[in-house]
Amino acid sequence: MKYLSTRGQSPQLGFSDILLGGLMVDGGLSLPVAYPRIGDAELTAMRAMSYAELAFAILSKFATDIPADDLRAICAKTYTAGVYCNGRADSDASQITPLRRLEEGLYLQELSNGPTLAFKDMAMQLLGNLFEYVLARRGEEINILGATSGDTGSAAEYAMRGKRGVRVFMLSPRENMSVFQRAQMYSLQDANIFNIAVRGMFDDAQDIVKAVSNDLEFKTRHRIGAVNSINWGRVAAQVIYYFKGWLAATTTNDQKVSFAVPSGNFGNICAGHIARMMGLPIHKLILATNENDVLDEFFRTGLYRPRKTADVHVTSSPSMDISKASNFERFVFDLVGRDPAVVRDLWRAVDAGGHFDLTATPHWGRLAEFGFVSGSSSHANRLDTIRQIYRASGLMIDPHTADGLKVAYEHRETGIPTIVLETALPAKFEETLVEALGEKPWRPAAMQEIESLPQRVEVMEVSTEAVKAFVVAHTH
Repeated sequence: MKYLSTRGQSPQLGFSDILLGGLMVDGGLSLPVAYPRIGDAELTAMRAMSYAELAFAILSKFATDIPADDLRAICAKTYTAGVYCNGRADSDASQITPLRRLEEGLYLQELSNGPTLAFKDMAMQLLGNLFEYVLARRGEEINILGATSGDTGSAAEYAMRGKRGVRVFMLSPRENMSVFQRAQMYSLQDANIFNIAVRGMFDDAQDIVKAVSNDLEFKTRHRIGAVNSINWGRVAAQVIYYFKGWLAATTTNDQKVSFAVPSGNFGNICAGHIARMMGLPIHKLILATNENDVLDEFFRTGLYRPRKTADVHVTSSPSMDISKASNFERFVFDLVGRDPAVVRDLWRAVDAGGHFDLTATPHWGRLAEFGFVSGSSSHANRLDTIRQIYRASGLMIDPHTADGLKVAYEHRETGIPTIVLETALPAKFEETLVEALGEKPWRPAAMQEIESLPQRVEVMEVSTEAVKAFVVAHTH
């Protein structure tokens, strides 16, 4: 399996190379030259597999430069029930990502039973083990530079802490995260973990990461890698739980399901798109945004119009307070017939602070082929949804998952099971849960007093050069 760039001006690379590299040298994102296809016989065989076996079956199609026995061992090490068992009541940890029935035809797929209580653990734990394996095999080290709106940072840091040959430099917005999210990251004292809080929004932090990645001389000299959702290894790992969810909701291979996905950077739902392209019987991919509705606007109108930082709303589902969706370029590449020249032109406008409109192009007419629908949610909507689910089932959900459920209700179809992908456990957003329900959510015993732990973080202005200097100072 070789990987190309969405912008068409990079050499094709193997899985291990793109795993460590982040952006391609032309600034594009990596994608397989062709998507592997999963046939009926393979789907049937998957019904008897554990999560680790399913992970190997899927990842072996993408990571063909890793010996099969080694990859199988990495999957077994990563996806053991003990890693995804935080004491949550009424949860079948043996399934890793169990389905929870909310009502007839509507399910929640539990993705937040990992060590940081967010769906990002599902991919990041694998990434940590893959990084350590590939670096050891090559005798190399790497400096990971990432940006987070809350959950990616903690998931990456918990996955990479103590890993040989790995340092993590994680940028986050100084204010726009929950108290719990900040405490999860900033309380880590591991010598290979560095937190940088920028005085700006997530988009500012993400722009710095992209600027550093596009400085090829600096990136090469200081061995800069990425764990943000642009990393193909993360997308590939997220494909697995779409297969697992479909398998749990169906009994025959001709049955389809829809997935509702809270969306900020388009990474999670991009994995659903990849699964669908591989042949998984997905009916609809239901994209949900919060008040920052750039993606919803595109799927409704054909206009992709990232907002300026000052126009990004600060919301009660802060991990989706994103205007520039990094993984969206991967989907658009497929939408425009995998024509890199078209993608280069579109992103030339975006990178210059502009927008693009596909409605007058032949590409827009193909959108229906990909099964996307969308909607948005407000603060009042998510509070109502949190209350509705709690009244009906006694289950507390986090505000991002509430956004996904609100939009899922709008697009459900009779006879088609709808699976809402859980984003995080509500303990990460205690303030909003108290506002909605008047009581605090459950949290694991190990995280009862996390906010009171000593914190270690460097606060900076929004400056690419300052971040570069910090990385250099802490890698020698």
